[in-house]
Amino acid sequence: MIFHEVDDVEHWLASPRREEIFGPMGITARTFVDRAKSNRVGLIAEIPDMEAFGQMLESEAGAEAMKFDGVRPDTIVMLVEG
Repeated sequence: MIFHEVDDVEHWLASPRREEIFGPMGITARTFVDRAKSNRVGLIAEIPDMEAFGQMLESEAGAEAMKFDGVRPDTIVMLVEG
């Protein structure tokens, strides 16, 4: 599960970037929004390779995708299945 804040929830929901970045990595995700706090969103993501996912997030392409989607990187919280 991944939670974070975004600048514009509607833009984030409509963005094709998740599929462009996650699709080739075999990642699937369901999106959620926090009705009580309009800029908090979340994902339940099936990530086959967490190491590759982490590298992507730290890459220039990952940073550009987050910027395009209005993701506030300092708010990202990731939970893994226990």
